[in-house]
Formats: sequence, C-alpha cells, structure tokens
Amino acid sequence: MTAALGPLHGVRVLDLSRILAGPSCTQLLGDLGADVIKVERPGAGDDTRSWGPPFAAAAADEAPQSAYYLAANRNKRSVTIDFARPEGAQLVKRLVASCDVLIENFSLGTLQRKDLGYDALSALQPRLVYCSITGFGQTGPRAAERGYDAMVQAQGGIMSLTGEADGAPMKVGVGIADLMCGMYACVAILAALRHRDATGQGQLIDLALYDTQLAWLANAALDYFVTGRPPARHGNAHAQIVPYDVFATSDGHIQLSVGNDVQFARLAQVLGVPEWASDPRYADNTARVASRAELTRALAERFQTRTSEAWLAALREAGVPCGPVRTLDQVFADPQTAARGMRISMPAPHLRDGQVDLLGNPIQLSETPVSYRRPPPALGGHTQEVLHELLGQDDPDVLAAQRAGVL
Repeated sequence: MTAALGPLHGVRVLDLSRILAGPSCTQLLGDLGADVIKVERPGAGDDTRSWGPPFAAAAADEAPQSAYYLAANRNKRSVTIDFARPEGAQLVKRLVASCDVLIENFSLGTLQRKDLGYDALSALQPRLVYCSITGFGQTGPRAAERGYDAMVQAQGGIMSLTGEADGAPMKVGVGIADLMCGMYACVAILAALRHRDATGQGQLIDLALYDTQLAWLANAALDYFVTGRPPARHGNAHAQIVPYDVFATSDGHIQLSVGNDVQFARLAQVLGVPEWASDPRYADNTARVASRAELTRALAERFQTRTSEAWLAALREAGVPCGPVRTLDQVFADPQTAARGMRISMPAPHLRDGQVDLLGNPIQLSETPVSYRRPPPALGGHTQEVLHELLGQDDPDVLAAQRAGVL
C-alpha cells in the first residue's frame, strides 16, 4: 500500500446515515482512504442539505449546498436510491455484497421492516460490519425513542455542567453529542474490521447517542460517583483547578490555565503581587479552590488594567499557560492554523465558485496520510457511476429501477 492510497484503501462503506453522527464518521473513514458510497433519498437527500442559511451557491442546474452539509460529507460518492420501495431495497442488498461496512442511523426497526436489518444483510454478506446509530440504543426501555443532539445533551447531563453558575443550562456551541458519537462509531468500525480481517466474521455495532454522551462526561461523572452530589456549573472556570478561567482585559478576553503551584507563583510575579505565592489562602491549589471567589475577583480587577496582547506577552514570557479568546476569523488567520493544514480548499465544479473551503482533518500519519479526493457531492452525482461499477452497465435490477423512478 502506498501512502497516497491511505490506510483504509480497499475498504468500501455503504453510508445510509444522515445529519451529523453518521456522516461525520464516514467522512473520517473517507479521509483515511475508504471508498464511501452515500445513499440518499431521490429529490431530497440528506436532511442537512437544506439546513441553512448559509448556503454555498451552486453552479447552473445544481442545488445550493448548506454549510452544515459541507461540514461532514467530503470524500463520498452520492447515489440516490429510494429504498423504501422494494426495487430500491433490492439494489441496496446488491450493493452490500461489494461493501465491507454499512452505517445507518434510522429509528429502531426502520431498516428491519425493509428487510435491510443486520440479520438479513449479514446472511447475504457474513463479513459485513453493520454500524447502527440510534438515540438510545437497541435495548432498554427507551430504545424506540428518537434522539437528537441538543435533546441528548440535555438528557445526558452535559447541559447541567455548561453555563454560568447562576445562569441557565447551556448546550455546547456545536453538535458535540453527534460528533462524539461519530468518533466512537469510527473507533468501533475500525475495531470490528480488525476482528473481521482476523476471523472472517462481521458483526453488529449498536451505538447510542445517549450512551456516548454519558461516556464523555468523564471526570464530571466520577465527581458524582465519588461524592454522590451532581457537580455544579462553573461557567468558564475549572471545578478542581484555580485559577483556570477566562478573564476580561481592557480590550478583550484571555484564558488562563494555571495547572500547578509553580505556575501560580509565576503568575503572582507577573501581576506584581509575589506575596500571593506564600499567602495561606493561595499557596496551593486546594487553598485556591477554597478561596475561588476571592481570588477570582482579585484577578479580574488586575487583568482589566491592560490589553490582552500586553498580558499574553508577559504571561508567556514567565511560562504561565494562557491564550487569547478568539473569534473564528482570528482562528483561521493564525499561521499555526495554516501550518497544520486545518483549512483546505477543494475543487467543486458543482458549486458556483468552482471550489469549496473545508476544515482539514487533524490526523497526521507519517506513512499513510489522510487525503482529500472528493468534495461534498451533489445529490445523486455518482448514481450511474457507482451502479455501473458495482453492478454492471446493463444490470436488469438497475434498468428496472430506472424505469420505476427509484433512482
């Protein structure tokens, strides 16, 4: 395998998912070299195609594409099949025979009723890795309920931890429950492929938004397990480390991450109050947590006396971890962002500008790097290509589906 082909070259993924959890997973698999075939509803496609504004303007005879859709659908080929109809379901079954992975996120039982569930497809393709993403999983009293990102953030506890201490619960600014579920899905698929390659046996992956939301509660959940008390909201502050917070300056905001007592002593020097390092109220982190409110007020007063740039320069010179709070225009103007390849541009003939800017993939592999081969596709842009490639130019099922308006 050459580096240009990617570590997952030769793996084919049939992507029946939509919105964000499944598509973010399959985009990552595609970046790593997998051939991802995105199956969409004729005439409508992935729900997120219409989630806007903003939209990227389309070339003539093409539909505009929402920024939301563009965020999670590169390195895929789009095929339109109405698999709610028997002719379409039959085509999906035929395609599965040439695929290693199937990923879907329909409500519990939806694909089983179309004879496209795991039992039916694994009987046809025993090596198939079948990843099913639902709101609450395949088992339990809530298995039949639908799940959406913000709803799961609320029910899964993260909103209770996010927001100002005296404010309302807040969701995270991006669909983090969906995105983390997509990450877990990718890990699970790679593990299942490893097992399949060793044994020849595929398997079902049962993944729930709710479960993955709970899993990344991490230390907050352990705080509850140890104390028996639900953790409180702390805004931008850290529950166990002080000072670890955002502070207003004379012209903006900075984030301070003082992780140990040595760093606090350096901070005290920069602030012109070196005696704080030996003050019993602040001498160690346990004391600082106990004196959180008093210390935070004192820090806030001092940080407002100078600009962000002045404070950051002084703090960095002293070895105190800190950073500016930046808007996205500032983030993507940073030379570090460019140096790490985190904003990329891809040719996109179906868009008016002929290209599209996308987020880069953060994975840096020395021998098999990620690659950006296909922009997020136009709806059904690869239907004929894929069906002819996998099933043949004159396949009777394809011809019948065309006549029936299934494609």
